[in-house]
Amino acid sequence: MASLERRVAVDAARAAGRLLRDELAGARRIAYKGTPTNLVTEMDQRAEALILERLRGVFPDDGILAEELGAAAGRSDRRWLVDPLDGTTNYAHGLPIFGVSIALESARRLVLGVVYDPSRDEMFVGERGGGATLNDAPIKVSVAPSVGASLLVTGFPYNIRETADTNLREYAAFSLRARAVRRLGSAAIDLAYVACGRFDAFWELRLGPWDVAAGAVLVEEAGGRVTGLDGRALDVGAPTLLASNGLIHDEMLAALQEIRGG
Repeated sequence: MASLERRVAVDAARAAGRLLRDELAGARRIAYKGTPTNLVTEMDQRAEALILERLRGVFPDDGILAEELGAAAGRSDRRWLVDPLDGTTNYAHGLPIFGVSIALESARRLVLGVVYDPSRDEMFVGERGGGATLNDAPIKVSVAPSVGASLLVTGFPYNIRETADTNLREYAAFSLRARAVRRLGSAAIDLAYVACGRFDAFWELRLGPWDVAAGAVLVEEAGGRVTGLDGRALDVGAPTLLASNGLIHDEMLAALQEIRGG
């Protein structure tokens, strides 16, 4: 039987996803968070309010870290990490590649991850020690043995116009080393796709905790590996990220160190 936490998170993600899907074709009210490439819409806020209402209704003592609300302390040692609309730029342009991401952290350990893709009605769930599923069917990472045989995915920082650390050098290098490199615009979907074997690895230089928390559980529970770009344990508070099928992880790390001059 699924845990109460899993059932509530899945229901909240599905409800938020339905809201987003139903409103995808509507006019958007767009604001900016610091840079002209970091968008927020009224749908981010509406979807987040729906999710938080459901989580707080059942787990009032738990803390919250949500992309739009920020941090809200709780009385327990647990915290929910919520990205109500991962892929806001896609969504604002009517591109149906976006997702809802909800994770649960207990005693600073990620124990549950839910990523819902409403455009394809795909519900990814990972529970620590319980495996990972896609629409309730077990999933596993790929068996690609090398970077040269792999399909990779990445993303770029919101401040790409201002920073020298753009990921463009890494993108170009892996485009020559891998079978191909994609950029979908949703880290949560990227991680879910690594977990089910559609991608063999995903790397990104800077992400938010809400971007990676759920997907990290999915990848690890599907048999993959998740670290920072330096190979150390993932720091959810300030994540750089490499997630892979495990088989190509060390090769990816070595390549990143070489490309980045480490």
